[in-house]
Amino acid sequence: MAKKEVKSSLLDNMIGVGDTVLLEPLNEETFIDNLKKRFDHNEIYTYIGSVVISVNPYRSLPIYSPEKVEDYRNRNFYELSPHIFALSDEAYRSLRDQDKDQCILITGESGAGKTEASKLVMSYVAAVCGKGAEVNQVKEQLLQSTPVLEAFGNAKTVRNDNSSRFGKYMDIEFDFKGDPLGGVISNYLLEKSRVVKQPRGERNFHVFYQLLSGASEELLHKLKLERDFSRYNYLSLDSAKVNGVDDAANFRTVRNAMQIVGFSDPEAESVLEVVAAVLKLGNIEFKPESRMNGLDESKIKDKNELKEICELTSIDQVVLERAFSFRTVEAKQEKVSTTLNVAQAYYARDALAKNLYSRLFSWLVNRINESIKAQTKVRKKVMGVLDIYGFEIFENADNSFEQFIINYCNEKLQQIFIELTLKEEQEEYIREDIEWTHIDYFNNAIICDLIENNTNGILAMLDEECLRPGTVTDETFLEKLNQVCATHQHFESRMSKCSRFLNDTTLPHSCFRIQHYAGKVLYQVEGFVDKNNDLLYRDLSQAMWKAGHALIKSLFPEGNPAKVNLKRPPTAGSQFKASVATLMKNLQTKNPNYIRCIKPNDKKAAHIFSESLVCHQIRYLGLLENVRVRRAGYAFRQAYEPCLERYKMLCKQTWPHWKGPARSGVEVLFNELEIPVEEYSFGRSKIFIRNPRTLFQLEDLRKQRLEDLATLIQKIYRGWKCRTHFLLMKRSQVVIAAWYRRYAQQKRYQQIKSSALVIQSYIRGWKARKILRELKHQKRCKEAATTIAAYWHGTQARKERRRLKDEARNKHAIAVIWAFWLGSKARRELKRLKEEARRKHAVAVIWAYWLGLKVRREYRKFFRANAGKKIYEFTLQRIVQKYLLEMKNKMPSLSPIDKNWPSRPYLFLDSTHKELKRIFHLWRCKKYRDQFTDQQKLIYEEKLEASELFKDKKALYPSSVGQPFQGAYLEINKNPKYKKLKDAIEEKIIIAEVVNKINRANGKSTSRIFLLTNNNLLLADQKSGQIKSEVPLVDVTKVSMSSQNDGFFAVHLKEGSEAASKGDFLFSSDHLIEMATKLYRTTLSQTKQKLNIEISDEFLVQFRQDKVCVKFIQGNQKNGSVPTCKRKNNRLLEVAVP
Repeated sequence: MAKKEVKSSLLDNMIGVGDTVLLEPLNEETFIDNLKKRFDHNEIYTYIGSVVISVNPYRSLPIYSPEKVEDYRNRNFYELSPHIFALSDEAYRSLRDQDKDQCILITGESGAGKTEASKLVMSYVAAVCGKGAEVNQVKEQLLQSTPVLEAFGNAKTVRNDNSSRFGKYMDIEFDFKGDPLGGVISNYLLEKSRVVKQPRGERNFHVFYQLLSGASEELLHKLKLERDFSRYNYLSLDSAKVNGVDDAANFRTVRNAMQIVGFSDPEAESVLEVVAAVLKLGNIEFKPESRMNGLDESKIKDKNELKEICELTSIDQVVLERAFSFRTVEAKQEKVSTTLNVAQAYYARDALAKNLYSRLFSWLVNRINESIKAQTKVRKKVMGVLDIYGFEIFENADNSFEQFIINYCNEKLQQIFIELTLKEEQEEYIREDIEWTHIDYFNNAIICDLIENNTNGILAMLDEECLRPGTVTDETFLEKLNQVCATHQHFESRMSKCSRFLNDTTLPHSCFRIQHYAGKVLYQVEGFVDKNNDLLYRDLSQAMWKAGHALIKSLFPEGNPAKVNLKRPPTAGSQFKASVATLMKNLQTKNPNYIRCIKPNDKKAAHIFSESLVCHQIRYLGLLENVRVRRAGYAFRQAYEPCLERYKMLCKQTWPHWKGPARSGVEVLFNELEIPVEEYSFGRSKIFIRNPRTLFQLEDLRKQRLEDLATLIQKIYRGWKCRTHFLLMKRSQVVIAAWYRRYAQQKRYQQIKSSALVIQSYIRGWKARKILRELKHQKRCKEAATTIAAYWHGTQARKERRRLKDEARNKHAIAVIWAFWLGSKARRELKRLKEEARRKHAVAVIWAYWLGLKVRREYRKFFRANAGKKIYEFTLQRIVQKYLLEMKNKMPSLSPIDKNWPSRPYLFLDSTHKELKRIFHLWRCKKYRDQFTDQQKLIYEEKLEASELFKDKKALYPSSVGQPFQGAYLEINKNPKYKKLKDAIEEKIIIAEVVNKINRANGKSTSRIFLLTNNNLLLADQKSGQIKSEVPLVDVTKVSMSSQNDGFFAVHLKEGSEAASKGDFLFSSDHLIEMATKLYRTTLSQTKQKLNIEISDEFLVQFRQDKVCVKFIQGNQKNGSVPTCKRKNNRLLEVAVP
């Protein structure tokens, strides 16, 4: 498919103004209108020079496809419409080609899309850099580190469903080719107070909800958790479920990402155990108790939660319980232990939860750094991506210590932004040999100094207040601020001199206000001291260090009694100040690139643009001031080549081609257009235009000229089209004429040809008819001669026939007369014989009648005396006959297991009926047996033998009845693996099966091949096929087994035999019944003696010189329903049967 066309310039088909440096007139209203117009047309990116403004669309847009990546790849920054890919490509190419370290600073308030912007930057760099298995692995690890950090560091807030609650700076390291080698992540100020308390409508960190929603039941049981959110006090319930967020699926994504980054299964499991421990800490509750000395102390209400936490973390329950109830204070050589009241106990619990989670997050960052760090020590190029919280201003004086620290960081970023922007402008002016003019701008260094000054800065005074002895409260800290900062022009409080509200009661006593570069912010001083101290009692640190859980122990190194440090740990403010200083130092060594993120509305909805909210963000981001800085000198600059290429049609001398240097062409062009000299300036490689109106004038002239050129092109095209059409018609006429002449000549030729053919056909017909007449005459002459000859031959034939007929007629008359005479003679003889036979028959009939009369007279004398008996016998005979005939029709099937039999019709036939049933059953059994082959008869004989041996004795027997006895389970003759074993055995193999041979020393099993031949019992190695043992059947004395449902059996050997040197054998097999039956029958066949089969739950076996008792017991199995064998001592071996 053809590649989709892209715009050739930032100025083409522009919606609003793509670069606000060119905006006319420039004010807050036009700036917002321009952003709104572009937002309504899905143009969410706008430039301020090289700075990208990104407006969060709150929906997916089709502008991040692989095709878009290719569009912006290796293109000039201003060549296409504004896009985050353009900035990413500019930074990557500067790093790769110019060897300049880069940093991309992404700022904006919560919900403005900073995290998504950082993902897009990283995905673009991953798409355009090199390929290869190792490079792809590094890219995948860098990308997959994001889901892990988001799960543990992001949370749902009222402004954003995936708000980063920590600052992140990632240095991506590249080699000289531009391929990624690894990276290093730094985190700043995790909002750990969210662990124990969340504002209404917000959630705790994602990982808690993901764990409870996505973990399996087995994992939850192992972590001693339940799926119900309401069971945990640290989880807010009003926002536990977020629309469009699948916590279970995200949990699976996080587990997969941890595996890709390099977390081992034990490490991942340890992390989840710490998360579970933090959750369960919130369920610990305390109750007050009074001691004898009148002091209050606290006790844990329900110790079940504490017990489960201790089991999870392997901490002594007594140690942890004491740490929640007492506090030990050390001073030089003295230790003082004091009890904690309920409020202090709750503070200690929450402090432990916050510290545990915060240190776990820092450990995660360090662990990810170990996995993604560059493995080589060559010189590296670095691209940094800073995703950090934006300026925060809450209403109703809800701004606390966290907002103060965040806004301080943004002040520093604004300071370095202004400095680096001015520096970049000045360097470009010097590089292009343009006169530099001083630019007036607001320098927020005075605000930074107010906060970070080592002597009288707010952070320094907060640290001093935290460290001084005596009673320290938030009110004393505010008093100190009023004393030191009262005259500062950017500080206001109820008692300060600079406040305009000295008599205004709306400014509370417990608040102070700072005039930031983005506006005034009112801070609530409550909690400043505690949050800056960030104290964790030493008893809790030591309790955590004593944990058997390796990860938790490593998180609290200060708990080691051998390394007790009485020096107070640095405060949260001083730590963050040092981190910000390091970050600023790092950023100043790199070439900066800026992305300013803006949130269009508070509803997190698409297509809504709140002008008041956007105006507020524009102010505190200082975007208008940024535009003014860029416009203070020259508003637009462009290289000579693209400038000449774009505007060369405005001058006849440069159109259509300029053969000289590009700068000379631009000079000629601008002189021709009579542009005032003060509106532009020529640099070394670029032309600088002072006023945007001049650029728009050039664009208008270019647009008009393009329309004129389009008209000219249309005119030339129409002329060319008409000429082409005429020439085509002319060529067509010549071709048509040529084809017509050809057609006419061909038609005339066909007419002449057809006439010649007609004449030729007439001549050939006349000649053919003449020849035909001659041939017919000759044929008639031949036929006349033939006819005459035929008539003559016919006359001769008829004469001969008449002669033969007369001769035959005379012979026939003689034969007829002779035959008639013989027939008369035969008829006379037949008549005579019939008369003689009739006389003989009459005599026989008379004699038979007389004899019958004589018999009837004799029988009549005895008939009346025996009539009853005869009738009885006749009736009985008829009943029996009827019974047998009915039985014939009611016979059951020939199946031996069919127990049906017709009912008895008469009582006197009872014995006969039973005997017939017995005879019939014997007869059909014989018929059924006659169907068996010899092999089947052998199998049934073995089954019958097994029934006699094991029925009602062995619990395993019923399950073996339905299983056919196969014998050769291994198919040794067919399997080439056992060719060596097959060659070593010359006898017929009766059974070949893999059994588990029980070790005589420890009860463990080893796989062996069990072979039974006509004379021997053999054991072979399953892998190599080598024969390990060979036992003659004459040396087998007995087989012992239990009555349980197991496959264990012992083969006892004759004492003193060679095979019995190591003792009896103990096996386990899935085909015990078959193996014992075949061994019994084979031994009986060879030795003529019955093999003793002993069935008992306790029997003795001979292991070398010892008699060992094998005992079968009932027990629960760890591995399901498989029996286990264990050697208890020298005299006992136990088999646990389920």
